[in-house]
Amino acid sequence: MIEFASRAALGTSRRMARENISSVQEALIVGGGIGGMAAAIALAERGVKVEIIDLDPQWRVYGAGITITGPTLRAYRRLGLLDAIKAQGAITTRTRLFNYDGLHLHDLEEPIIEEGLPATGGIMRPVLHRIMQARVRQLEIPVRLNLTVIAAANKADGVDVTFSDGTSGHFDLVIGSDSVSSSMRSLAFPHMGPAIPTGQGCWRISIRKPPGLEFGEFYLGHANPCGITLCAPDSVYMWMLTAHEERDRFMDDEELFRELKRQLADFGGNAGWIRDNMTRQDWINYRPLAAVLQPKPWYSGHIVLLGDAVHATTPHLASGAGMAVESGVVLAEELARADTVEAGLLAYQERRYPRCKDVIDSSVAVGRLQLAHGDPREHAQILEGALSRLNQPF
Repeated sequence: MIEFASRAALGTSRRMARENISSVQEALIVGGGIGGMAAAIALAERGVKVEIIDLDPQWRVYGAGITITGPTLRAYRRLGLLDAIKAQGAITTRTRLFNYDGLHLHDLEEPIIEEGLPATGGIMRPVLHRIMQARVRQLEIPVRLNLTVIAAANKADGVDVTFSDGTSGHFDLVIGSDSVSSSMRSLAFPHMGPAIPTGQGCWRISIRKPPGLEFGEFYLGHANPCGITLCAPDSVYMWMLTAHEERDRFMDDEELFRELKRQLADFGGNAGWIRDNMTRQDWINYRPLAAVLQPKPWYSGHIVLLGDAVHATTPHLASGAGMAVESGVVLAEELARADTVEAGLLAYQERRYPRCKDVIDSSVAVGRLQLAHGDPREHAQILEGALSRLNQPF
């Protein structure tokens, strides 16, 4: 407990100091999602001239809500975005556990891991994206859209890049944060491979809040566990994990609606309310799950990866976004402490690798148990241990 307090105080001191980065003057971030924007904000606050490029010509984000755990909220506080998330999302202190038929089992009081930090919460992904975009604009970070990198060559003093529009540039540092299907990973890291399917799929629906729902909820005891996360005063998202079945084509909106309704047939409580009240206007999505912790090294010369490009996980610990934000913060911190780019990238890799490995290994292990209809007590043991470790300072 004493060690935790001293490390937390040290982190606060470092946030106040905001040491500038001497080894990097200009950085290119490939991919303007959560991890890319986190890195951009953290680097810009330390004096780096940052540029973001993104393939989406409208710089959008798709998706339902997102669970914001205590560790994720802590990472966002390091970026100065906690107040905006609290104002535009939903903060809570408790998760309620139910049997799948709606029988209440137990309430879990979520721990406060840092003084002044909320315990847990949720927010709609597009809202979170806009909060981060606003901070990027406030820092006057240029964003170029409908653009990616098609060639990158390490030089002694940085990286020469060729863009997909035929233009080129030179940067002291290039950061690949361009999703689980990262093109930067393919260009510069031949020892890495694609994410590995886990055999599960995840359903998500965004819908209005069921009457009386005040906390997050988990529904257990079924082959297909599900949960509900508050994302705003009047909206929630629900997720459900199922065994993935290969299909010849993607399901259209009507098929998604019918199939999710069928999957929820056995459920009571607010999960059953969502089944009975969902409409074809509610956003519904399904995707197969895949995960991978890419082998070291995570950097090549002055090119480095972060987020799903290098540590893609499944949603079992609600930590994918949190890990990406942490990686962006840690990358900036380690570059600020190091005398050279290479030393900073090595320190970033060594600091992040074991934590990301723990999250991915634990998440995949829970998924395997669910597919095998394993003992729920073993699920709980893995989850509790992993969440306890996540609560420790990063």
